[in-house]
Amino acid sequence: MTLPQQWNARDYAQHCSAQLQWAEELLPKLGLQGDESLLDLGCGEGKITALIAARVPRGRVLGIDLSAEMIALASAQFPPADHANLSFLQMDVGHIDLDQHFDLAFSNAALHWVPDHLAVLRGVRAHLRPGGRILFQMGGRGNAAGIFAALEEVLARPAWRDHFQGFTTPYSFYGPEQYQDWLPRTGFRPQRAELVPKDMQHADAAGLRGWLRTTWFPYTDRLPEDRREAFLGEVVATYLAMYPADQAGCTHVAMVRLEVEAHAC
Repeated sequence: MTLPQQWNARDYAQHCSAQLQWAEELLPKLGLQGDESLLDLGCGEGKITALIAARVPRGRVLGIDLSAEMIALASAQFPPADHANLSFLQMDVGHIDLDQHFDLAFSNAALHWVPDHLAVLRGVRAHLRPGGRILFQMGGRGNAAGIFAALEEVLARPAWRDHFQGFTTPYSFYGPEQYQDWLPRTGFRPQRAELVPKDMQHADAAGLRGWLRTTWFPYTDRLPEDRREAFLGEVVATYLAMYPADQAGCTHVAMVRLEVEAHAC
């Protein structure tokens, strides 16, 4: 089962430039002809889903996400009156239940929030037409290792450690070998599963802090609200002591994405 996710959709929309860039790099690999039906898993605030819909004017695109706030923002930003082939629905990607079938299933920067990828793959396969395709990119094994190192140091400090007793990270960063095993078991013929390094950049420390605030909230949610910004400040300072900003003041985080392509058998 996927985990509850208390997203601040508008804040996320202001700090997701890297995710948007990576998705734009990924879209050409869909090989769209303009008439496909596509399911976007973990569509977030809908920017990428809308870009896909614009590329399939004779097709249709459905974005699903567990977060009600994300779906509300996506629906408001891309209303049916202006985007006739685009719709959004709140749904757990681990429990897909639709009366539709699709040519393609796509996901960008979302599935590392889901522990049970076998459930995702089974649900997707049940909603793909024979010969349908998947293209997923998510955080992979080794992702954001520097951030985890900074967090480990900060969480060990007396000011914070009591708040994190029994805490485990909610992210699931898998490798290609898991998907090479899971795909045939769930009705797919693997085409490619590989780890891809990415450099996440922010213009300054404030940008890095904004990204942490919007996507690492499982950590800050453990804290009283009036202490969260202080915690993030320590994490950023600790990280930048380990991995300093460049000469232009830009911060860099070494990310690793797991990219998966397969066909439905």
